[in-house]
Amino acid sequence: MLEIRHLRTLSALRSAGSLVRAAQLLNLTQSALSHQIKLLEDRYGGPLFERKSVPIGFTATGARLLRLADTLLPEIELAEREVARLSQGDQGQLRVALECHTCFDWLMPVMDEFRRRWPEVEIDLVSGLHSEPAELLRSGGADLVIGSSCSPEFVNFALFRYEILAVMAQKHKLQGLRRLAAADFEGETLITYPVPEARVELIREVLRPAGIAFERRTAELTVAILQLVASRRGVAALPNWAIKNYLDYDYVIARPIGEQGLWSELFVSVPEALSQKAYVRDFVNVIREQCAATLDGIKLLP
Repeated sequence: MLEIRHLRTLSALRSAGSLVRAAQLLNLTQSALSHQIKLLEDRYGGPLFERKSVPIGFTATGARLLRLADTLLPEIELAEREVARLSQGDQGQLRVALECHTCFDWLMPVMDEFRRRWPEVEIDLVSGLHSEPAELLRSGGADLVIGSSCSPEFVNFALFRYEILAVMAQKHKLQGLRRLAAADFEGETLITYPVPEARVELIREVLRPAGIAFERRTAELTVAILQLVASRRGVAALPNWAIKNYLDYDYVIARPIGEQGLWSELFVSVPEALSQKAYVRDFVNVIREQCAATLDGIKLLP
């Protein structure tokens, strides 16, 4: 029988644009997702989408089921939120602190969607960027932290994994390399956000262990870092999603770092008392859904 999960699968395929990203969004393995789709296609006697089209193009059968999904899923999600409000209350406060500077690039649309779903919950950003945002949770200065670290004293929800790329000016002396090793940064000026060195993955994971000497300069805004890079004041290491538009317009160039790439992960951390709140869990879901649909090169964490 056609089930709600099948409709969610088709909706995720359309949003994510590929089987790989849809599987991540649904917390399924790719083989499990493919098996589910095959059962549906066997039931309806034909393909639901074109395998080789980018983005995914749906057949008439798939498009009809998508229209059904568009009708039913919003009603189901609304009912689930209303049931949660009846059982847990429909009011609350969510003060969000950021450890990740580049999270601003995708957080505003997420907050807009959350406000649409939970108009009774007051959501706001804790002003400023915080090198130790967990202290805000401990002191009660924030209700939720988005960052790259997990602490066992809080409940942590996994978001996604992303690659950090080395960013340099056009015609930089290193542009001919396919990927950069630690030694390639010797003597370079590294432009970072104004955070402790231990919070900069390139320094912590690559340069310090290899004993590489470098200069450091800081800037608070991503656009300021990229302007400095483009004007040959130094190199930077930034998340792939933060630099995509600048790469598309050939403002700067980027290279992977190390043979396996330099990767980081993002989490949401909340005090245990808030972890079961329906609006907190839905906020995490909104982040995962929207980022899977809009950020290239990320891998949702289970």
